Amino acid sequence: MAKYLFLRLLDAIPTVFLVLTLVFVAMRILPGDPALAVLGANADGGQLEAFREKMGLNDPLWLQYLNFLWDAVRLDFGNSLMNDQPISRMIANNLPHTIYLTLLSVLLGLSMGIPLGVIAARNRNRPPDSALRIYSLMGYAIPDFYLAAILLVVFSLNLGWFPINGEGEGFWDGLHHLILPALTLALLKSAFLGRLTRTSLLEVLGRDYIRTARAKGAQEGRVVFHHGLRNAMLPLSTGIGISILATLSGSVAVELVFNRPGIGRLLIDAITERDYPVIQAGVMMFAFFVILVNLAMDVVYLIVDPRIRIKS
Repeated sequence: MAKYLFLRLLDAIPTVFLVLTLVFVAMRILPGDPALAVLGANADGGQLEAFREKMGLNDPLWLQYLNFLWDAVRLDFGNSLMNDQPISRMIANNLPHTIYLTLLSVLLGLSMGIPLGVIAARNRNRPPDSALRIYSLMGYAIPDFYLAAILLVVFSLNLGWFPINGEGEGFWDGLHHLILPALTLALLKSAFLGRLTRTSLLEVLGRDYIRTARAKGAQEGRVVFHHGLRNAMLPLSTGIGISILATLSGSVAVELVFNRPGIGRLLIDAITERDYPVIQAGVMMFAFFVILVNLAMDVVYLIVDPRIRIKS
């Protein structure tokens, strides 16, 4: 098991290197001058040149690239161009909000999606199954920012059940502010997880050992949950990993709609202001989470499917 995880960790190194390279290239081909974005149109040529020299923008590209890689390895993100604050502090202030939003969204999505999928599989080609299919299609079709706007108008502006924006103060107030953004992402992910659970469970329920269990008189609940759902967890685990990554990407739009702090909101503001060091740090953080989720899914595979442990 340790060897398998070590090899998977080694596989992640080229991914990190590729992401860093793409981030570096993307920042250099974006339109606009960082010096002009920071100092403004009224800055003279001497001020602009001094800023470029200070930030290393006059260095050859290969030297900028090597310095960028070295800073990334040391997790030294530097300071923001716009407010001169340490980027590590800005990330530390915003990262918990994104983590809380993602965790609550995934938990709500799992608690809704898996039971819906089980109900649909047990009622194949009947009204509950048809309802899940319609729900899944709607979940695939509705963009996260559009659903966020609808829920905000209905439950915050019209009904007044939830706050309109912000993150709140204290645990319960913060949770009250968090529920509606998390529910936005959870509804979309539960549609995907419900359809995946239904498909995986139906495939397992059609196998010979399930028919044998039923022939021996096993209760239907035990057949579905102990024999069926348990063996359907491997493809479902992959879906959960994909759902977590999709929730992370969806948090960007949700944080904007609900005016919440977070890495996504920080990244969008940095793109608007041409704050290149913050953009680089934000993209690197998202890439780090993608790699972390993939490694966590590998651990889940080892637990769910012992055959992977034997091969490794």
